[in-house]
Amino acid sequence: MGALLDQKVDCPPPPACAKCTETATVETARYVAERGQAATDQHAKLAGLERDLNLKHYDYNTVLSIFYISYIIFEIPSNMACKWIGSGWYLPAISLAFGITSIATAFVHNIHEICGVRFILGVFEAGMLPGIAYYMSRWYRKSELTFRLSLYIVMAPLAGAFCGLLASAILKLSNVGSLHEWRMIFAIEGIITCGLAIIGFFTLTDRPATALWLTQEEKDLAIARIKSERVGVTEVLDKLDTHKTLRGIFGPVTLVTAFIFLLNNITVQGLAFFAPTIVKTIYPDRSVISQQLHTVPPYLVGSFFTVLFPFLSWKFNRCLLFFILGAPFVMVGYIMFLASDDPKVRYGATFIIASGAFSLGALSSANVAANVVSDTARSSAIGTNVMFGNIGGLVATWQQSQLSHVVINSYLLCRFAVLDEYGQ
Repeated sequence: MGALLDQKVDCPPPPACAKCTETATVETARYVAERGQAATDQHAKLAGLERDLNLKHYDYNTVLSIFYISYIIFEIPSNMACKWIGSGWYLPAISLAFGITSIATAFVHNIHEICGVRFILGVFEAGMLPGIAYYMSRWYRKSELTFRLSLYIVMAPLAGAFCGLLASAILKLSNVGSLHEWRMIFAIEGIITCGLAIIGFFTLTDRPATALWLTQEEKDLAIARIKSERVGVTEVLDKLDTHKTLRGIFGPVTLVTAFIFLLNNITVQGLAFFAPTIVKTIYPDRSVISQQLHTVPPYLVGSFFTVLFPFLSWKFNRCLLFFILGAPFVMVGYIMFLASDDPKVRYGATFIIASGAFSLGALSSANVAANVVSDTARSSAIGTNVMFGNIGGLVATWQQSQLSHVVINSYLLCRFAVLDEYGQ
């Protein structure tokens, strides 16, 4: 019965399968649209954003940082709101707001306007990844969550590849209404996000008890097996509680895992920021469209490992082993990056970096979710983990400055030390 339930939750039979497949497709596509933001920023930069907005010196880094500041501030509050309002309404709502704000980005004319818009973007983006992780923890047991979550997390590197392809296609257009070049990228991607968000209001199932494709017996089993792993818990969905919230935030496993994710995310977000620049140095005479397309392959390689490591973690039930396994890939890749000034060697290094770094999103969120008991603590723990990760994203926005080598070396030393300590 349990195996059959797993199959029906993953992909239920007809006629409910049509609704579930649509839901999964919509949620996946919306996540791709939103997680491609860092890559979209770089493609817009190549298409003339800095020139048109007259950004000087560190203005561009400031614009990127504003997004992460609001993202970090609203991470935990947003995930608590997701629990309070319900995933079925909250996730589509913030996606719709994100899409509208993305469209507004196409109409900015100076640094003040784009900073304001990007702050709002960060507010709405903050709840997406932790919200999805929290939502899936309502459906799957600890051993099952990592791999299922990786199927969503893999959309982050795929978003980088997708945005490169989409940006190339958009730039082939002469205009969209009165919009040209980089403005078209933000407008079209925002419109796509809005459309998918609207569909999400009608397709996203909030929890097992409201799943139309499950029988009452299967709903009871889905709830019972989640409850069986939460010792001392009488109900799966508890009420918001300050004490439980703080236990989720300040739990030892949460803080250690979140700090590792912070260091790792410097790599993941940094790759999105500097990959287009590396490609531009290798192929300076190529068209912008050709340069966009050359940013795609590292993300495809990273996507493979994003699913592979969590899958092996699920099968062998050894999450920590695969935490550590990704570190050597990142270290070797960055050693290549730092040791050579040859753009082609650095481009090759991005493949190795992506292979080790991208999988930690699923592994870290599943790890903190598995080490708390209550639903409230789980919501705050996942929010804390993703918040720390985006502090790493904030650091990554300044890797293009003269301090970049210091940041990278600090990352390597700190990550090695933390992983060594965590493995004791």
